[in-house]
Amino acid sequence: MLTFIIRPRRQLLPLLCSGLWIPRLLVLGVQRRPRAMAISTSSWKLPLVAVCQITSTPDKQQNFETCAELVREAARLGACMAFLPEAFDFIARDSAETLHLSEPLGGNLLGKYTQLARECGLWLSLGGFHERGQDWEQTQKIYNCHVLLNSKGSVVATYRKTHLCDVELPGQGPMQESNSTMPGCSLEAPVSTPAGKIGLAVCYDMRFPELSLALAQAGAEILTYPSAFGTVTGPAHWEPAAS
Repeated sequence: MLTFIIRPRRQLLPLLCSGLWIPRLLVLGVQRRPRAMAISTSSWKLPLVAVCQITSTPDKQQNFETCAELVREAARLGACMAFLPEAFDFIARDSAETLHLSEPLGGNLLGKYTQLARECGLWLSLGGFHERGQDWEQTQKIYNCHVLLNSKGSVVATYRKTHLCDVELPGQGPMQESNSTMPGCSLEAPVSTPAGKIGLAVCYDMRFPELSLALAQAGAEILTYPSAFGTVTGPAHWEPAAS
């Protein structure tokens, strides 16, 4: 499911990207505030952004091929930026497999995405990468890392999820993200992109409004919450779209 709300001028334009229940590719026009009152609204050229959806598996190569197909389609349609969901790289069967499949930011998989961004000439929001950080050898835990690439394939921002999803699910028992994941320790300053000034967050962060307020006060025009909600956690965060 996707919620894309256009706010009045001078307010935020939230882009809430869920990992479930949305079309494979949705291309949207982003309305941005005018730079000067003298500019006619008819002269604006609204940037297009693509919100891409996949069903991730433990097969990283298969997931990449699916994502690459969607990103290339977005580029053909004229999007300036494509957003991929949390766990776009893979969803493992258990914590041990998650740790085994994880990679550092300088690893093979991110290298493929930097090449893809250069090839397509657009920005990529990689919504939740299973990152082996510099403390991997000491902690044996990873980070849930939102990575932003520019159209040249350079990493321009990384945000490591600060609020981990440790919850009790009715009928399913506990979900303990902290068993395998370390929380990040800081926010990332909003980043200027062709779509607007973007604030980075991940999934469960949306339950903590202080983060959103801090990003807004720092100048964010778009808030991103790439997510991989499940059948229980999804309805707890999203209202059904009106028919």
